[in-house]
Amino acid sequence: MNERMSALCTDFYELTMMQGYFVASPDSRAVFELFFRHQPFGGGYTVFAGIVPFIEEVARFRFHDDDIAFLQKQGIFKKDFTEYLKNFHFQGDIYSLAEGTIAFPNEPLVRVEGTLLEVQVIESLLLNSVNFQSLIATKTARVVNAAGGLPVLEFGLRRAQGFDGALSASRAAYVGGASATSNTLAGKLYNIPVSGTMAHSWVMSFDSELEAFQVYAKQYPDRIVLLVDTYDTLRSGIPNAIKVFRGLHGTKPSLMAIRIDSGDLEYLSKAARRMLDDAGLMEVKIFVSSDMDEWIIEHLRNANCPIDAWGVGTRMVTGWGDPALSGVYKIVARWKDGKWHPCIKLSNQPEKLTNPGMKNIMRVYGEDGQMKADLLYLEEEKEELEALILSKKPLRFNHPISDFAGFEMDDYAYTESLLVPVMIKGKPISNLPSLDDARKRCRDQMRALDATYKRLLNPHVYKVSLSDKLAQTKRALVEQHRKALGKQ
Repeated sequence: MNERMSALCTDFYELTMMQGYFVASPDSRAVFELFFRHQPFGGGYTVFAGIVPFIEEVARFRFHDDDIAFLQKQGIFKKDFTEYLKNFHFQGDIYSLAEGTIAFPNEPLVRVEGTLLEVQVIESLLLNSVNFQSLIATKTARVVNAAGGLPVLEFGLRRAQGFDGALSASRAAYVGGASATSNTLAGKLYNIPVSGTMAHSWVMSFDSELEAFQVYAKQYPDRIVLLVDTYDTLRSGIPNAIKVFRGLHGTKPSLMAIRIDSGDLEYLSKAARRMLDDAGLMEVKIFVSSDMDEWIIEHLRNANCPIDAWGVGTRMVTGWGDPALSGVYKIVARWKDGKWHPCIKLSNQPEKLTNPGMKNIMRVYGEDGQMKADLLYLEEEKEELEALILSKKPLRFNHPISDFAGFEMDDYAYTESLLVPVMIKGKPISNLPSLDDARKRCRDQMRALDATYKRLLNPHVYKVSLSDKLAQTKRALVEQHRKALGKQ
């Protein structure tokens, strides 16, 4: 969206490291991967989002003259480095999951290949885009799943974290399954359907609630949604709405609905439905809002509330319940002596050991089209794995932490390699998926994910395993580093 995104949209230490690489080893090459360690919201899945806006920004990632001047004032950047920055642009390769893909902890969501200078400096921008939009897309998918196929409208602009956060949230919510947004600018920029009706101030600006409803219905005769809780939902709002709907004299709007924005939604929705039906207005829909989230929606649906659509704002666009996705960006390989050498980060916590090498994800599906498990593998073994799959031979799945746990799978129908190119030599591929593609991808992936992974309480843990060669490489590097430390 921003035609002049500055390359200074990065953490300062990225630039100090960039200068260090420029002086010490300007041509050194590396591979970094973005992954996360824990599912947000205590859930069983994450919806990947935010890569396309990131790619668009990287394509125009430049240090402008005033950026260079600012850096020169800091007193720590050498002149030859700031001169180099004047013509800097990203020229590496980026591979990524398709937006809308369901992802799991410790899987490479994005792989970046290039010089250390360029893969380092885009780290913060990548994490900012993917972490936030994946968080909001995931929250939205949870809400949409709880809604059971009924429309979810995103109403979060006024509670989002700033203008840019509101736009990113609206975009991500659409990927996650929201049907429309109240954010008009997001509608224009991303071609998302926009939705909105009336505020309580509209009702309060007239001498009576009935007059407010009548004027509104006259101005918007095709889609009449009346906000009924300004004064008293059951004694005033709904009776006045009934008068307006009955007064249409046979005209047929494409939508007639009431919206309830406060109070006991279980009691009020059921009472409203009875009143509308008793008045012969069975076609009038009931929309609700008021601090909705997946837990409240699930409760109301389990209580068989006659609600037809859900307006969700604050608790969706802010990632209510989990402030951030735990995405990190780590080096996994470096170029030396004419070949790639895998890298590993060690830790006293086994779950924080990184998975080394240039990897991809093989998603395995059953005959019913359901996702069964994911296998992380090294790109160098892709042909070997494809040969096994072609001959329908068993695939070996190794536990990512335990050296002794694993299993073989032979009851699979087909597989899908998830990381695909999105930028080659600094240029975005010509057919980046559209926002509608991402939304459809999310919907299809959610259908392919068993309900046990989607439940809100104690979701099942999806299996993410290592190929034989990746597991062997990881063990060998751990042992190599331990021996080296023992000699110190």
